[in-house]
Amino acid sequence: MLNNKEEKVLILGLSKTGIEVAKYLNKHNKKCFITELNEKNENNNENCLADLKNAGIEVEIGKHSDEFIENANYAVASPGIPPTSEIFIKLKEKNIKVISEIELAYKNTKSPFVSITGTNGKTTTTMLVSYILSSIYKSPVCGNIGVPPISLIDDKNDYLICEVSSFQLENTDDFSSEIAIFTNFTPDHINYHGSLENYFKAKAKLFKNAKFAVFNAKDEKINEFAKNYNGEKFYFDDDNYKNASYIKNNAIYFKQNDIEEKIINLDDIKLVGHHNYQNVMCSVIVAKLLNVPNEKIQEKIKTFDSVEHRIELVKNVKKGTQKFYNDSKATNPEATMVALKSFINKKVTLLIGGRDKNTSLDQFCVDVKKYINNVVVFGEAKERFYNELKKSGYKNLHMTNKMFEAIDKAISLNDEIVLLSPSCASFDEFKSYEDRGIKFKEYVTNKLS
Repeated sequence: MLNNKEEKVLILGLSKTGIEVAKYLNKHNKKCFITELNEKNENNNENCLADLKNAGIEVEIGKHSDEFIENANYAVASPGIPPTSEIFIKLKEKNIKVISEIELAYKNTKSPFVSITGTNGKTTTTMLVSYILSSIYKSPVCGNIGVPPISLIDDKNDYLICEVSSFQLENTDDFSSEIAIFTNFTPDHINYHGSLENYFKAKAKLFKNAKFAVFNAKDEKINEFAKNYNGEKFYFDDDNYKNASYIKNNAIYFKQNDIEEKIINLDDIKLVGHHNYQNVMCSVIVAKLLNVPNEKIQEKIKTFDSVEHRIELVKNVKKGTQKFYNDSKATNPEATMVALKSFINKKVTLLIGGRDKNTSLDQFCVDVKKYINNVVVFGEAKERFYNELKKSGYKNLHMTNKMFEAIDKAISLNDEIVLLSPSCASFDEFKSYEDRGIKFKEYVTNKLS
């Protein structure tokens, strides 16, 4: 793709992704213009702007000027900018094509992608796939996990293991994967995409050009979509397909063309909960398709710990008998509902709250009543969650303002498990779900060490 040195590229967003795109294109002699609407952008600082200026990359902040847009050959969008934004409308009027960073990376690398999408489970699956493949391949993680693939494509990699969000897929046309995985689908990001159907359509774009597809056999929406997929497909969590991975006799099995083999006993897996067994099944399918020996697969799965911020045990807590779990990555009710089922028959205090995504709480309330002993709500969303749970008949409710107050309350309730699984975005109180999870762990450890 990088064949015209006179190309002018407009980069939408002074984000980590936008900066990495600019650095890559600048290195390959492209004229790069970063345009950022938000003046409070975290990268709007003297050092960052000086580095970009010294590299010959032009930056504007607080506007999308006609001067920057004029004569751009194409634009590369940071994933957080909604497709309904004014800048997209303006670019469409000027017939300037907008692509995503993953599309740009794909067109400029020979390394095949293994791509994982879905509402939940993406990060754990991405990390585990990379970890297993690393036994015989150079297979770094990238994408929505925090490493833009564009920053890796000048290296020689056997595979790029890419967590792909609907935001990243929105502006793709040609992006292709050796193997594409669809973990699950539940309502989320409706404000961004405009409707649930648009959200699904964005996810589905991952499978447009994929060589192999891996589908969740237990997800009705994905199953309907899979019926019309013409490539070679594998299913996980059901043995009623000729190509599948599933649980049988307390072990995970793999089957290709109806030839079955046992891979690993469930007792040898450190990860907690059925949703994590699904992540393992996905990873087994990828590993087998890419010819990783069974003993290597077993060895890697046995030594794989939970991903940070996803049902992660907080270590070094010495006072008391409570166990604390950081599930800050659960930014929607569906992700929290998955976490709840990891602690069946335990007394659990659930901490929920943050910036509300306004998704339905009907099934969430049913699951909380079934599995949770106490709920402490906090943050901007506290009143809606409190009122919905109360209306459903749930009684053990406690309300606080900030997360640290919620932790203090949870400690005083003295249930076996304290689970931070917020069901909300973090931006009312923290920079990101990672920041929220780190602060949770630090506070608990300092208070109880």
